[in-house]
Formats: sequence, C-alpha cells, structure tokens
Amino acid sequence: MVKRLGGWLAAAVMTVILVSTAGGVSAARAAPADPAVATVDGFDAALLGAMKGGKALGVNGRYRRLAPAVARAFDIPTMIRFAVGPPWSQIPPAQQKALTEAFNRLTVASYARNFDSWSGESFDVDPKVLARGQIRLVTTRIVSPHGAPVTISYRLQPADGAWKIVDVYYNGTISQLTTRRADFASILQQGGATALIAHLNQLVDKQLK
Repeated sequence: MVKRLGGWLAAAVMTVILVSTAGGVSAARAAPADPAVATVDGFDAALLGAMKGGKALGVNGRYRRLAPAVARAFDIPTMIRFAVGPPWSQIPPAQQKALTEAFNRLTVASYARNFDSWSGESFDVDPKVLARGQIRLVTTRIVSPHGAPVTISYRLQPADGAWKIVDVYYNGTISQLTTRRADFASILQQGGATALIAHLNQLVDKQLK
C-alpha cells in the first residue's frame, strides 16, 4: 500500500483546481491523446509495477525499477534549480552537478520507500488537462479498496522534446518543491552547497534502509 506521504510534502503554494474522474481504472491502459497525460500515465504504471513487486523487490529493488521511470518523467535539473533558488547561480558547476544527482536519487528513493506494496490500489488519471501557457496540470487519483482516494496533481512543462514533471502537488495545493525550498534555505545559509549535498545523500541513505 502507499505509505503516508508526509514529511517531504508540506506547505501550500498555489491552488490547483482540477476535476478527478472516478473509478478503479488501472494505469496500464490505452495511451491518452494529451502527451502531458501520457507522461503521468506512464509514471503511474511504473509506480504500480513497483508496488506489485513489493517485498519481493525490497526498497533497493524498487529503486532500481523506478530510476528509469523518474528519468523519463521528471525534469530533475529544473526541479533542483527551483528548490535551491537564487543561490543556485553562485554554486560552482561541480557542486551543481552533485546536487542534481543527489536530488535525483532522493526523488527515486522517496517513491521506492513510500510506494512499497500493493493491496488492490489502482491509478486513475484524469484526461482533462489544465493548460496555462507552457504549463500543464494533470491529476491522478490513487484509488484504494481500503481507504479514501489520494489525489496527486503533477505540474509539467516541455523539456528535451517531451512533457516533464517539474512539481508535484498533494491534495491539490501542497507543493513538493516549495517545501524543499524552505527546507534547503537554512541548510544553504549555514553550510552552503557542501552541507546541502551531504544532507540530500543522508536522506537517500535513510530512505533506502
């Protein structure tokens, strides 16, 4: 089942008004027309596969399975630049690369840890997309036979010839990146990029235990 998605998912940033469809439709279905929806649909299918692998895969096995899916679906370089904020331009390129790699590992590890088993859940991707210029907002509902549905909205924009996820919103308004930015600010102020790199890698090690 999906574990509680707290900790790395707090603080509201914006109101996203999307209408979710109902029903237990699996993420593995015919490709939708909108390419932004296709990105989310494909990532949901990967999550479902990792969940079904569950304990047999273990957290490290789920990590290995989800790493290519995160690479396909997420624009990690854009996400880490936003999460760091204005200090990013003052960070040397080698440390920027280390931060990007650590943030990528943390993204994969968080999904591998939280989506740890399957007990009948399905993913229902809303085909209705909210478009704001070059931004698309796509909503998924995780439908469980054992509890209330969980709504996740993905913010996507064009990157490398595809639609890529650049933020994740829980319950419509809780922005992962805004939360990260608030968390990272104090670490950067106290220890700079070196401290933040160490912090991210420590979080990954904790997730993969």
